[in-house]
This record gives sequence, structure tokens and C-alpha cells, in this order.
Amino acid sequence: MISLNYRDSRPIYEQIQEGLKRLIVTGALAAEERLPSVRTLATQLSINPNTIQRAYAELERDGYCYSVPGKGSFVSGSVDTGEKRRKELKDQLSVLAAELKFLGVPEPELLDIIRSAGAASADASTEGGTAT
Repeated sequence: MISLNYRDSRPIYEQIQEGLKRLIVTGALAAEERLPSVRTLATQLSINPNTIQRAYAELERDGYCYSVPGKGSFVSGSVDTGEKRRKELKDQLSVLAAELKFLGVPEPELLDIIRSAGAASADASTEGGTAT
């Protein structure tokens, strides 16, 4: 479900948030589906429940989920969630592209990087769908 990289410079709650966003946007977690409880996820990942709570709070703030007191957190049925995520990723890509250009990477090479990343992504999703 979610994997953590303790060598990543990002805080753990951000990694959890990103992992859950990915699951929501790709449809692995369907609209109105209940997210794992804070305690359950904290136990699975062997981390403090407050970290999970913070990730859930950020997801709720961004509109990816909502909480029902006494029931838990649920994936938002909002249609614009995927669009929000696309915008976030495009913004990140713009920042990265600008930095690479600043470092002297020519535009054709930038385009090749984007194309090869897209091709690798398509290959990974194709491989994931085959049975072994």
C-alpha cells in the first residue's frame, strides 16, 4: 500500500500523504471508501499515530478525504481531486524543468527526459497488469 523511505528528505507524513494521494487518484482507493484507521496504519507502518493523523489532516485540507466523527476518514467523492493532483504535479514539473534549464540542460534533452519518464510509467503499468 504505502512504503516509506527513511532516507528521503521529506517528512514521513508527507510520504504517507503522497502515497495515499496516489492511491486515491489512480482509483486504488475508491470514492467513499474508508481509509485505514489511524491506529491500524500506524501499526502497519510502525510509526507514531500522530504522524498518520497529520497526513490525514493534510489530505482532508486538500480535499482528498473527509472525516466522520466516530466513523473514520473516507475518500472524497470529489470529481476535481484528480484535476487538483494533475495541477500539483504540473507545477512540480515546471519547477524541476526550470531548475534543469538553469543547470544547463538543453530543451531537447528535457523533452527526452519527460518522454522516457512517460514511457517508463506506461511500461510499469503494463507489467503490473500481467499475471505470473
